[in-house]
Amino acid sequence: MEALSDGVFAIAMTLLVLDISVPAGLDGAEFHEALSDVLPNIAAYALSFAVIAQFWRDHRSILGAAPAPDGAVLGLTLVGLALVALLPFPTSLLAEYTEQALAVAVYSGTVAATNAVHTALVAAVRRSETARDRERDPAGPADQGPRARRQRLAVDSGVTAAVFGAAVPLAFVSPAAAMWSWLTLVPLNIVIGRRRRRTRREATHREPAERPPDA
Repeated sequence: MEALSDGVFAIAMTLLVLDISVPAGLDGAEFHEALSDVLPNIAAYALSFAVIAQFWRDHRSILGAAPAPDGAVLGLTLVGLALVALLPFPTSLLAEYTEQALAVAVYSGTVAATNAVHTALVAAVRRSETARDRERDPAGPADQGPRARRQRLAVDSGVTAAVFGAAVPLAFVSPAAAMWSWLTLVPLNIVIGRRRRRTRREATHREPAERPPDA
């Protein structure tokens, strides 16, 4: 499954660049015009490359140290890979038809759907781990580190899915406003990061107080 996933991500990243080209045999003025015309393709490529790279990192973190995939985990993984493989198509739409509401909506919907699948994948892996732990040690689970990382990824993916999902109907009102709305992820991630750091500090301060006294 890991080899298949890495291959799908690599192919999707490679397909993104195929829309970036300048015709041969142009004179100076035509060359500069063609180069200017391809700038939206480069911008869309950079955006989608970053999106796919984030998906790849999250995907490996979600499935890392996870038990053998059951039917739900396997199904969600394949759905996620299908959406990643599809991403070059909405990327091409976005580059060529930036001002068209449907192009922006399709791109936003694809990114939102992929993040929603990752959020569901975290829940499926958690259920699989819980079932495994009950079989091995009914008293309680083992290392919580990977689970905490997956929980953080679930929050991040859920927030991204909400932002891009909200951009879908907004695109039919104003495609430009829908694309600008993607930037709300920046302050949202800053706020989430601060809350996580504060929670960790509070947990660190509580540990000495909760530790039993030495005999």
